[in-house]
Amino acid sequence: MLLVFLQGLILNDINLLQGMAIPYLYILFILMLPMETPRWLELILGLVLGLSIDMFTNTIGIHASASVFLAFLRPVYLKAIAPRDGYEFGQQPTISDQGLSWFLKFAPVLILAHHFWLFYVEVYSFKGFFTTLLRVILSSAFTFILVVLSQYLVFNTKRSSAV
Repeated sequence: MLLVFLQGLILNDINLLQGMAIPYLYILFILMLPMETPRWLELILGLVLGLSIDMFTNTIGIHASASVFLAFLRPVYLKAIAPRDGYEFGQQPTISDQGLSWFLKFAPVLILAHHFWLFYVEVYSFKGFFTTLLRVILSSAFTFILVVLSQYLVFNTKRSSAV
């Protein structure tokens, strides 16, 4: 709920480079779901999250489709980048649990996939392909920076409590 309100009330109004870079931090919710979350639940949560953002932004299912796409892609990609022995039960897809190098393989790819889907569905055309691609790249970079900052501000409690 906090991410939806943060996105709807604050982040949607941030437009860097004349609207070319818009942060979509709300996808952090899907990215940080526990690794053992059932696939059907991920898809439903992605749909609910996307529809919530669509209500704030007055778009008709664009964020819902991108969020469901992200929720669909996430378990497939987690499996592709899994360690040889797999993930331990209870591990979270965070920097504090998995390490920075793993997180740098995990988050940017999924953020880029989400943004690619979101912006090309929004444009609904390949006209202006490179302009839209620039929006995808800049917004993905901005979102990734905010995701990493949130990791160190919110999700880094495990290491600080161990000290």
